[in-house]
Amino acid sequence: MSSTRQKLIDLLSDAGTNYISGQYLSDTLNISRSAVWKHMNVLKEDGYEIEAKAKKGYRILQFPNKVSENTISWGLGTKWLGKKIIHKTSMPSTQALAHDLARNGAKHGTVIIADEQTTGKGRMGRTWFSKKGKAISMSMILRPNLLPYLTPQLTLLTATVVAEVLQQHTGSTVQIKWPNDILINGQKMTGILTEMQAEQDQVQYVIIGVGININHTAKDLPDLSEYQATSLYMATQQEWDIIPIIQQILRTFEEKYAMFLKDGFNPVKQSWESYGFRMNETLQITSGKETFNAVFLGIAEDGALLAKRLNGNIESIYSGEITWH
Repeated sequence: MSSTRQKLIDLLSDAGTNYISGQYLSDTLNISRSAVWKHMNVLKEDGYEIEAKAKKGYRILQFPNKVSENTISWGLGTKWLGKKIIHKTSMPSTQALAHDLARNGAKHGTVIIADEQTTGKGRMGRTWFSKKGKAISMSMILRPNLLPYLTPQLTLLTATVVAEVLQQHTGSTVQIKWPNDILINGQKMTGILTEMQAEQDQVQYVIIGVGININHTAKDLPDLSEYQATSLYMATQQEWDIIPIIQQILRTFEEKYAMFLKDGFNPVKQSWESYGFRMNETLQITSGKETFNAVFLGIAEDGALLAKRLNGNIESIYSGEITWH
């Protein structure tokens, strides 16, 4: 989206139901009245109902309920996250496009969103399914001033953001299953995938992918794991408007990211553990050739699962088979 269109959307959004004159828009945006009119037509094509009155100007009467660069920008109110939005009705993978854009200099805070992914990526090389128009499938490009070994903290931060937003929207109990699966009613509805490009001591970019099942029915979702997939609709028996959820995730992420850079990881750790699935319970863990029982104490700063063995020893678990039942 052009920066001019973004400014136009911000001006119209701030005006609410009040008229805003074409001359004021022309002067403020430093474009002709004809160019203002052309931008208004683009918004109309997107589904906005715009009223134009002589001597009064323009105002928005109705907003479209479809995901687009314009509708996400409308009222978003972030400082840097989502100032550049790329939306596609269908694409193979938001992560793949984000990598291409990041390698070619895309700005910090660029967001890629798709109505449908045909080859979406999950963790461990798995496929992430997204039904057209029923899911949130997005990737955020970040260029943090972090050492590479600290980037897993961003995955955990993202998990807390998504959990908080979904819990606020639904009133349902939302939990995070280590390391970053979001559960509602004990079933998985969100996946988070973090990838980065880095040199030895410097991160070039980080891409955080978020996939959330919103309005899927049971027949839309395959059973791919021990935790059958679910959606907001299946959990609450009501359909949800996708745009406000995307906007709230972006707003909350920007706020929590700033706090993380200022205050460090400890607040993120505390927040994650407040949502932690089966925290302080005994789990069966298989690591290497050994299977043992241990109490799940929380997470370490590098994202490892902290497990207390029956003999009192505390270990960091990075991978292995964990029995969550």
